[in-house]
Amino acid sequence: MIVNSATAASTNPSAASSGTAVDYQSFLKLLVAEMKNQDPTSPMESTDYVAQLATFSQVEQSVQMNSKLDQLLAASSLAQAGSLVGRELTSADGTVTGTVKEVKLFSDGIIAVLGSGKEILVGPGVSVR
Repeated sequence: MIVNSATAASTNPSAASSGTAVDYQSFLKLLVAEMKNQDPTSPMESTDYVAQLATFSQVEQSVQMNSKLDQLLAASSLAQAGSLVGRELTSADGTVTGTVKEVKLFSDGIIAVLGSGKEILVGPGVSVR
């Protein structure tokens, strides 16, 4: 599959984050708001607050783990892309063949730029020699 590089979106490290920051300041703001607005005749038990803190901690750890996994996947993609330089590549349909002179890493995959200037999206069916 030949790809036009203008249609591919480049990878942006800041775009990988969801934009929602999870921290204890946010939890404390929510806790204070909850305490201000609770029913005075039926206040929450202290165990409920502890359970909320534990749940919040689990969410925060999950967000941090997802961030680390994203970084690991990006590093893996870079290593894979770098290993293609100098190798012969054939497109999935067999119509384009050439030696890879550079690679471009985009959010939707790796684009190999051949010596002839043609670009191939590296994916299923592409042959590497």
